[in-house]
Amino acid sequence: MIVFGLGNPGPKYVKSRHNVGFMTIEKLAAQEGMSLRKRCLHSYKWARKDALTLVEPLTYMNNSGTVFPSLVKEGDNVFVIVDNMDLPVGRIRIRRGGGDAGHNGLKSIISNIGKDFTRVYIGIGRPREGVSVVDHVLSDFSDEEFSDLEKAMDRAVEALMSLNRGEDLLSVIQRANTF
Repeated sequence: MIVFGLGNPGPKYVKSRHNVGFMTIEKLAAQEGMSLRKRCLHSYKWARKDALTLVEPLTYMNNSGTVFPSLVKEGDNVFVIVDNMDLPVGRIRIRRGGGDAGHNGLKSIISNIGKDFTRVYIGIGRPREGVSVVDHVLSDFSDEEFSDLEKAMDRAVEALMSLNRGEDLLSVIQRANTF
């Protein structure tokens, strides 16, 4: 199982809405005692433990897919953790296959490996009136929102670990999507 968390590299973006993929990967790595490291001459950080591989592309969100061809092999079970504005903060949705939902990171992945992967969407909410989408996704969460985000990331980690232990994807999707 290979799990990619999408985000933007650098301290400027660490707690931004667009970085929920990175935040969730780091939470999962910490829980499993894994340490993400940058590979020399590669544009990603990664960690591997048994059958679980975690990856953070360091290419900025819109080019996330460029690291996939060198890491994904035929038959790999690929999961992508990504932010979703159509879900309120604190909600998650897991979906196998589909389109890019207007998300540039997903567009990049699809153009590099196709649509056959599972998305783990984490809600970041819609922008307030007068706030652009770009400003919204690059903004940090409020303290109240971050509390809800933490719970969503915990549920996403739990779902991914259930899948890694061999639980059926449909039952995990049903359980995760009910919150």
